[in-house]
Amino acid sequence: MGFFEKLKAGLKKTKDSMMSKIERLLGSFTKIDEDLFEELEETLIMCDIGVNTSVRICDMLRDRVKIKGITDPLLIKDELKDIIVEMLGEDQPLDVSTKPSVVLVIGVNGAGKTTTIGKLAFNLHREGKIVLVAAADTFRAAAIDQLEVWTNRAGCDIIKHNEGSDPAAVVFDALNAAKARGADVVLCDTAGRLHNKKNLMNELKKISRIVHEQAEGCSLEVLLALDATTGQNAVSQAKLFNEACDITGIILTKLDGTAKGGIVITIADELGIPVKLVTLGEHINDMQPFVARDFANALFEE
Repeated sequence: MGFFEKLKAGLKKTKDSMMSKIERLLGSFTKIDEDLFEELEETLIMCDIGVNTSVRICDMLRDRVKIKGITDPLLIKDELKDIIVEMLGEDQPLDVSTKPSVVLVIGVNGAGKTTTIGKLAFNLHREGKIVLVAAADTFRAAAIDQLEVWTNRAGCDIIKHNEGSDPAAVVFDALNAAKARGADVVLCDTAGRLHNKKNLMNELKKISRIVHEQAEGCSLEVLLALDATTGQNAVSQAKLFNEACDITGIILTKLDGTAKGGIVITIADELGIPVKLVTLGEHINDMQPFVARDFANALFEE
């Protein structure tokens, strides 16, 4: 199955829920008026597109309808699709352009962070890159063990310390190992704690400082793993994590298991953080780069 087919299959629940509501609404109107826009706004909000984003979409839609002189409600669908693509912005692939490149993966426990790192390691390894994984979530012994299982599946090496070790020390050793082994990418797991933003911020700042000291000039991605099934809660998490550290991108996990895939639009619109990767299944190869036009096509295609 190709990338687009997998995305289309993964978005089936979102498409069935969101698009059926929108199509029923547009089919129930014979003209475009304010009642239609108000009902569309409510429908978008019900589809886990946030209130502010839904209002903005309808405002943009009003302008386009007026400028283009559109009178048929069914023609609104194509305009809606283009607005969503515009809101999602330019595709921003993962930056692993330096040797080594460093990717920190952050996120709350349960968001699929560890499995996501395994999938990303597999993807990069399949591209011919030498990948090292740093088990810097030393808060839970289970996290280290689970990560080791996934790195073995991905065919990559892991750098680990004992439970309770200093996460920055793990990253330090991983970077030195990367230089010694000629690794292309260092993927760093981090603790999924958010109850104390100050501690989290200090920990990530320390790791970031170690990265820049040990791999000066390297590209550094800070990716937030978000569980798509949590809907608006994912947006709240993203806001809190973004206050604690400078997130460069989002990995949206479990997109295939939810009807709340519209959350992608809210994240891009309200937070301005690009979704860089999505996971669409349980298998190790079920991760792909996020492409805005493909997302919209999969959602709107008949």
